[in-house]
Amino acid sequence: MSDPHPAEPETLAPAVVSDSPKTRARPRKPLPKAERPSPPAEEAAPESAGPKPPRRPVLDPAQTKLLTERRQIVRRRPFFGRQARGRYYRIGRDESWRRPRGLQSKQRRHYGYRPEIVSIGYRSPALVRGLTPTGFRPVLVRNSSEMGRLDRERDAAVIARTVGTRRRLILEEVARKLGIHVLNPIVRTEPEAST
Repeated sequence: MSDPHPAEPETLAPAVVSDSPKTRARPRKPLPKAERPSPPAEEAAPESAGPKPPRRPVLDPAQTKLLTERRQIVRRRPFFGRQARGRYYRIGRDESWRRPRGLQSKQRRHYGYRPEIVSIGYRSPALVRGLTPTGFRPVLVRNSSEMGRLDRERDAAVIARTVGTRRRLILEEVARKLGIHVLNPIVRTEPEAST
C-alpha cells in the first residue's frame, strides 16, 4: 500500500522569538573606548557643494573687543518693564515697552522702587550694534540674486519668513554653494557656534 503523501525531507523550522521577559536578550554593554571600531573616513565633499560657510566672521580687533564689551553691557542691562505690567495682564503679557507719561508717574520720576526706564546709557557700542553674538551682520534675503550680493566673510543670510518651504530649500542650497552662513536654516548640517 503506497502512502498518499510521500515523505518530505526534514527542514529546520525558523527560530521563534518570543517577547516574554524570560527569553528576552539582555542589552549589551558598550565597548571601552580603546576597543571601539574607528569611524569610517569622511568622504570628500563633491565639487558642487562649494566652499564651507565660515562659522565665525572676519572681524578687526576693535570689533572683537567691542563685542566682548557688548556682552558685559547686555548682562548688566535690566529688564525694562512697562508701568503697571504686574497689575494688568493685557499690559504685561507681551513684554512691550511704553514710556510712562503721567504727571504723577513714579516710574517717570525715577523713584528707586520702580523699574528702570529705557535710556541711551544702556545702548550697545555703535560699531557692533545689530550684529549677531558671533559678529555676523544679518542680511534679510528673499531670492537667490540677493544671496549672491552677500559678503561671505562678514554677512550671514536670514531667509525672510514670507519665503515658502520649497523656495527656502533652494535658497539654502544656493547659500551652501556660495559658502554663505544661514542663520535660520530648515536643514541643519552642524550645530551652531556658541558664544
